[in-house]
Amino acid sequence: MKLYTSHRAPNPRRVRWVMAEKGIEGVQIVEIDLLAGEHRTADYRAKFGVPHVPALELDDGTCLTESLAICRYLEALYPEPNLFGHDAAEQAMIEMWTRRCEFYLANPIMLSVRHTHPALAALEATPMPQVADYNRLAAEKYMRSLDRRLADREWIAADRFTIADVVAAVGLDFARLIKYRPPEELTHLNRWLGAARARPAAGAGV
Repeated sequence: MKLYTSHRAPNPRRVRWVMAEKGIEGVQIVEIDLLAGEHRTADYRAKFGVPHVPALELDDGTCLTESLAICRYLEALYPEPNLFGHDAAEQAMIEMWTRRCEFYLANPIMLSVRHTHPALAALEATPMPQVADYNRLAAEKYMRSLDRRLADREWIAADRFTIADVVAAVGLDFARLIKYRPPEELTHLNRWLGAARARPAAGAGV
């Protein structure tokens, strides 16, 4: 297998983190320079259909994009440690929190960074500071919800570290590019974030 990735982007880091949690080796890593537009070349689009990273090329030539789809595929091949749920109820709970963390936290944070950081703003057709501010405030609103969720639990979706924690932590870590930190008064969220960052696999893809 070949993983097309970029150390500049948060979504590929999700896949690299999952690979590290599971101890997956033997995957060829192909680094894509986003600022140089390598993901927008005709060859890349022809192979994957979209100018996105990450992308996973299987041994038979099948190509997968979308970070969570790739992570699900890896979970099926390497089921331990389990990150997506053991049974129907747990799978649904983890899926619910993963989608919430992606839609209400990670995506707004990414947009805020992309419209703030000088190098990344160049990737936008029209960088807009007001878009950055709006999305930062939206993310902080959800951070307060997560802080309440984490008041009496170690991890977001289950009694162990899961893909929901990966999505949320990677999203927040991306904001380091603009020297952003979650509000200090969100003590439960910051405790959780510190625990996520302390995991040995957290350094994968950074």
